[in-house]
Amino acid sequence: MSRNDSFIPQQGYYESLAVYKIAKCLYAITYQFANTYLQKGDRTIDQMIQAARSGKQNIAEGCIDGNTSKEMEIKLLNVARGSMHELKADYEDYLMNHQLEQWNNQDERTQQTRRFCKIHNDPQDYIEAVQVRSDETIANIALTMLHQFDVLMVRLIEAVKQQFLEQGGIKEEMYRARTEHKNGKK
Repeated sequence: MSRNDSFIPQQGYYESLAVYKIAKCLYAITYQFANTYLQKGDRTIDQMIQAARSGKQNIAEGCIDGNTSKEMEIKLLNVARGSMHELKADYEDYLMNHQLEQWNNQDERTQQTRRFCKIHNDPQDYIEAVQVRSDETIANIALTMLHQFDVLMVRLIEAVKQQFLEQGGIKEEMYRARTEHKNGKK
């Protein structure tokens, strides 16, 4: 395919991203956690579920919108990151308010969770796991995954920024395509 045929790609690459797969798993975990461990009527249920959903959905929207606007892609990826930071604070608050332990980075349980998460990216794996774990364990698993999410999201945003610096934006792509078309290049 020549450059002028592809100056507006129509595919979204988000489904193959590790950060998107983590976001899907976090949404599944959070849905189960909030509906199991928070009291009915607690506004935090909706807030946690919506933060997890927003993190996931804004990656999808940002990656698609990035086909025509790297600026919009970066903004939406940052919205996703912000939503997940909100979710992280909710899990930390839950542990604190219930006088439960928050695992540190060196804790063997944190290390075990990291190893598990590196090879499991299907939400169903987590739905089954959280049904037999304590609220403390589930919250800590989510916090570990949220840290992984954040590291990967920062890398993704940096990659999109670098792509913009190297390739430019849609206006530059359109100009190049139009120029090639006018010059009879295919």
